[in-house]
Amino acid sequence: MTQYSKRMVIVHWLTLILLVAAWFLGESVHDLRKSEEGATLAGYIAHALVGGAVLLLTVVRLLFRSKDGVPAPLGNTLMDKVAKGIHHLMYLVLFLLPVSGMMQVLTSDVSKALLAGDASLLPQKFTGVPAHEVHEVLVTVLIVLVGLHILGALKHQFITKDGLMERMMLRRK
Repeated sequence: MTQYSKRMVIVHWLTLILLVAAWFLGESVHDLRKSEEGATLAGYIAHALVGGAVLLLTVVRLLFRSKDGVPAPLGNTLMDKVAKGIHHLMYLVLFLLPVSGMMQVLTSDVSKALLAGDASLLPQKFTGVPAHEVHEVLVTVLIVLVGLHILGALKHQFITKDGLMERMMLRRK
């Protein structure tokens, strides 16, 4: 096997699109929460739905990996091992991030606001909600991991020129 399966490729790129959407929605909710107009229930719901989709795609992707397999590594250097570790950490964070978001909703006044359908009950601050802190730290960790992932892909594309990025493209040789 020299390439990932088509469904793995689709899930990879769809996950990226959803992560970008989740980040923008999360930033919007965060900013609105601190403004005079306040966050909306729709903003929280949209962010949660996209986060839930990321969790679902992560689980599906792991299932596809186990069924379809993955291409063999190009090498066995220290950098190859670091790249594998980064991939495993990304999977872990892609699972934990939506779970921490769910815990944040369940352990804060957000759940009360959603159940009541009343945006005025949404918290302006998440004081005393550990899941909120965990969620924010995981966002930062994911940004760093994705940045390293992109840098590695660019290295393979423009410096090593070994065709590694072709493995995650829909167009087949």
